[in-house]
Amino acid sequence: MSLIELIAGVEAHEATLTVYNADATDADALRDHFADRNIRIVDERSAAGPEAFAVLARDGEFVTAVGVDELLPGSGPPGGGDGDRDAVGSRRGGTRAGGAVLDHLDETMFTSYSRADMVAASREIEDRAWRVGDGELHAGFQTLDVLTGETDTYDVLGEKTDLDVHAYAADEGNAPDVEHYTVHVGRTAEIRETWFVAYDGGGLDEAKCALLAEERASGEFYGFWSYDPETVDEIIDYLTEEYGPAADEARETGESDDTGESDDTGRNR
Repeated sequence: MSLIELIAGVEAHEATLTVYNADATDADALRDHFADRNIRIVDERSAAGPEAFAVLARDGEFVTAVGVDELLPGSGPPGGGDGDRDAVGSRRGGTRAGGAVLDHLDETMFTSYSRADMVAASREIEDRAWRVGDGELHAGFQTLDVLTGETDTYDVLGEKTDLDVHAYAADEGNAPDVEHYTVHVGRTAEIRETWFVAYDGGGLDEAKCALLAEERASGEFYGFWSYDPETVDEIIDYLTEEYGPAADEARETGESDDTGESDDTGRNR
């Protein structure tokens, strides 16, 4: 399954948040609050039951129920919630407003993210990899020109002895000189059109996380981040098979086609 197909698969499983017996202004506030997520907000009235509650369902199945006041912006504790939660984790609940919903979604869609949003989310995954200091980190930069601007950051990450760092980019611009990580130059549309950062957790399932998005308009990204170990593994396995040593060997023996052709420049450590 390609990177684009992975995004489409998660997109197809839209969640529904049904808001019961709440003020219209509260329902509108929730629509605004979750506007960049793959969650449809439905406003309903019921003859019985508590006031102002919401039910989250996915693929037609119940996930959780929560009071509307716990989801509205400003409902979280001062300072943004758990102090020991890294920023990627905190994004699942923002400042905890909406956390009761987002914490149930291992794969959370977002829409119309800007490059600044993507950089911020990427930094949090990179920081997690740095702090754990073990395993594999895979990051896509779209083009070599973009990667060149991140060389210093990724050299520092690659200096972690037990962290194996891989960067992917389309053949646009000059490949940077690297010392501590591996550059994979992919000649495929998906490398040019996607932005991804995936960390395998260094042997810890709870540390696995990934960000994957497609640039559907100039500077606008649609995709998801995931804490689901199977999803993270699927992304990394795909990248390794399509653009890693196995793909190089296939190319050298003439078995690769245009969908999987890649070149490597630079070698980790």
